[in-house]
Amino acid sequence: MSFFMILKVALRAIFRNKTRSLLTALGIIVGIAAVIAVVAIGQGAQAMMIKEISSIGNNIIMVFPGSRTQGGVHGGSGSSQTLTAEDGERIAQDLSHLVRAVTPVVRTGSQVIYQENNWSTQIQGVSVDYPEVRNWTAEDGVFFTEADQRAGTRVCVLGATVVDNLFTSASPVGQTIRIRNMPFRVLGVMARKGSNTMGHDQDDVILVPFTTVKRVLQNSIFNNVNMLMISLHSLDDITAAKAEIGALLRQRHKLAPQAPDDFNSIDMTEITNTIGSMTKLMTLLLTVVASISLLVGGIGIMNIMLVSVTERTREIGLRMAIGATPSDILLQFIAEAMALSVVGGLLGVLLGTGGARLVGRLQQWPILITESSVLVAFLFSAAVGMFFGFYPALRASRLNPIDCLRYE
Repeated sequence: MSFFMILKVALRAIFRNKTRSLLTALGIIVGIAAVIAVVAIGQGAQAMMIKEISSIGNNIIMVFPGSRTQGGVHGGSGSSQTLTAEDGERIAQDLSHLVRAVTPVVRTGSQVIYQENNWSTQIQGVSVDYPEVRNWTAEDGVFFTEADQRAGTRVCVLGATVVDNLFTSASPVGQTIRIRNMPFRVLGVMARKGSNTMGHDQDDVILVPFTTVKRVLQNSIFNNVNMLMISLHSLDDITAAKAEIGALLRQRHKLAPQAPDDFNSIDMTEITNTIGSMTKLMTLLLTVVASISLLVGGIGIMNIMLVSVTERTREIGLRMAIGATPSDILLQFIAEAMALSVVGGLLGVLLGTGGARLVGRLQQWPILITESSVLVAFLFSAAVGMFFGFYPALRASRLNPIDCLRYE
């Protein structure tokens, strides 16, 4: 018998019992749909997290103060006060072949007042290079200038959330707000960024020259900062840049060769890789759980095929009697099992794709359906049909034609 004739006979046998065939393929349908949906939601979540992390800035290395040891007492991370704005300036000057821009960050918080409205928010003291480091521009007005930074002028740029809570309809540009009962002139409004992966609203912030924060808001004569944000020319330079930044800071802080660093550095690739590993692990675990449905579906196909072999014993004997070989019988039943699983796989792909998109629409969750995941799921369903259909097909091919014709 030709392959097309075997396939035709197999499909005719399947459509002869439509309800039973559909119920047999149901396990495959549910399993494939679950795998497609889980992978789509997991990959979408990973893509969303990576996108939100990248919104922090381009190719960024963040340097924080390290711990301090005094009198045998070890302070926690950040207890050292040796990180200064001058460190950032030297990094930008000496490592310009790797570093694109550097900004110090000094954080504080305050109640902000405009006319009868008030709002508690975070005040960040930054430099004029902050928009370039964070890849974040002012959509209304302008950012402060180097002259404002040098003079410690009382000027500020507002995040969108602050604007929403302080101003009703009028543009805030040119208006005066009060921070700790001191007037600050609003120069601009930053473009809306939204919340990051930790749920923190990036727009709930007021950006002020770091010199103003130190001299005016903190009344400090020291130049230490909470963090240095360093943007690189290329993501490929992160390893070399971290090494050179570390060596430069150790030299500036006059650390002995055996002394530990008094600073800590972290880059976006570390955060991205960590979150990516977590989401991949969760997706893998959920995929394994969903694959159990495929296993159950495969066992269902094998059981029904064994029943089918028993029901069609006389048909098998008659086919052998008129010239069908054992290999023809084997291929026929394998074709039936694969047809069931392939059709179930197709329906499962459609159901899983539709279900994932429905979940994404209802929950406002990003969905990422890739061709590779669909292809792998479909091929796996065909493999399940071949694997679990082989034993019933082998059993049918080994039947004795005479015994089959005598079977009642």
